[in-house]
Amino acid sequence: MLKHLKILTFVLCVAAISFFTKTFLNQNSSYILNFLISKGSLPITEKDYYQIFKSENIPSYNISPSDVLQQGNGIFFLETTDRMEEPSLVLCSIESAARLYPDRPVVFFMKGLDDIVNVDDEKKARERFPTLSFYKNIYIFPLRMEKVFADTPLLAWYEKVDPKREDYWTHVKSDACRLALIWKYGGIYMDTDFISIRPIPEDNFLAPEHATSMSNGVFGFSPRHNLMWEFMENFVQNYRGNVWGQQGPTLFTRVVNKYCGVLKFTSVDHIKCANVSYFHPERFYPIQYKSWEKYFEVWKDLPTFNNSYALHLYNFANQGRKLMMVGSKTLVEHLYQQYCPFTYESILKNVTSHH
Repeated sequence: MLKHLKILTFVLCVAAISFFTKTFLNQNSSYILNFLISKGSLPITEKDYYQIFKSENIPSYNISPSDVLQQGNGIFFLETTDRMEEPSLVLCSIESAARLYPDRPVVFFMKGLDDIVNVDDEKKARERFPTLSFYKNIYIFPLRMEKVFADTPLLAWYEKVDPKREDYWTHVKSDACRLALIWKYGGIYMDTDFISIRPIPEDNFLAPEHATSMSNGVFGFSPRHNLMWEFMENFVQNYRGNVWGQQGPTLFTRVVNKYCGVLKFTSVDHIKCANVSYFHPERFYPIQYKSWEKYFEVWKDLPTFNNSYALHLYNFANQGRKLMMVGSKTLVEHLYQQYCPFTYESILKNVTSHH
């Protein structure tokens, strides 16, 4: 009797271990795989990834942004126009972040996206961007500005502003959305022309493009940070929609100058002021604005960008004039290959299919 009891106990233990192991792997496999890929430990193609994580195995995310972002560590991207066909740089930007931060939610808010009310809506949203659908940490949500601005100083401004009379409405509303989202949820905001290459080591940070000028293209704060609230208040109090950058880089610069004055970097190390880290321009802008075309040139020796966390490709300056071309051997092609391989492979397949 005792012998049978021991055998039964052993069988039950094996079954329990098998069940919990399978459950753990199912829940964490994408994290592990994304981590290995991001570290270059596991070369893998889009086809390989698809075979491992077929779309039907990706769990439904029939949840709200509040559910996804409750840890305060999200990575935010925005599309504030009605555009639904995104350029490859946007997809590369989002993919590079998802690969680099596999344990953090990467959220893409899109103004043109229909409300998601059921599983079919979720599936359609993912199917719009096949190269992003492989990542379980990417979430796509509709951008509804009245909800984003609720309970912030920006709501009253938004309700009375007339978009038809605004010179830079697309940019101004984007400036406003990023402030409200980071204040509400916390995390990192990035423009969709940044390629992430190394983890950002600070939670509360700003990234000057020049020593005398802040940038609002990438920044990070914990939820409900008082500086973010002040940014929103200053946005409304000093609103001038006809002045380029007034609600963006100029806003950040005038508030920071009040507390810290003009930053003086003596090395690439960040400066700490009022419990906020200010990164050296080389951390995100190793190639300056006036030289943006260098990303689309062939380099004899590829730069390592050892001091950078992400690279800004200046989409506003480019205006779509120069694109990543397969086989060009330009710097941007190397960046796509290394940091957004699924996006690159998709472009490669498209080019191949037309020849």
